[in-house]
Amino acid sequence: MRKLLLWVPLMVFALFAGVLLRGLIAPESGTISSKMVGKAVPDFTLPAAIASHPGLSSADLKSGKPVLLNIFASWCLPCATEAPILLELEKQGVEIHAIAIRDKPEDVVAFLRQHGDPYARIGSDVSSQVQISLGSSGVPESFVIDGKGIVRMQHLGDIRAEDVPKILAALKAAE
Repeated sequence: MRKLLLWVPLMVFALFAGVLLRGLIAPESGTISSKMVGKAVPDFTLPAAIASHPGLSSADLKSGKPVLLNIFASWCLPCATEAPILLELEKQGVEIHAIAIRDKPEDVVAFLRQHGDPYARIGSDVSSQVQISLGSSGVPESFVIDGKGIVRMQHLGDIRAEDVPKILAALKAAE
């Protein structure tokens, strides 16, 4: 019996290591379902982040046609990574609005000069209150909003080339 008790710590460790390895090899889906999908965007009005673009309000998201709402920041490296994809979406006719999070106007201008500007409107959310009310957990993050201001899809992280068909399909379905 005593010899068996000596093996218990090793068996506990092996069980722990097995669970850890399973999580590393085959993690659960990283998709987080947003509580905002299917709901109207909260009421908000944001001032312009930069002088060359108008600000953004919830009323702008109820224009009758679907839009892509991108939450970004000039200090966000993945935001720079997704910039070429957003430019490509704009070339394909997607209307893209943005919310700049905790940013200075001069930094937003420099970011757009360096990475391109696909945005029709850019609101400035210096306190992240609108970001939080949308259920956004970070930057970059994007939402497909239908013409009535209802959130139809939430995309966490940077938009990559493989995400474009799904986003275009969501925009089409939101018409």
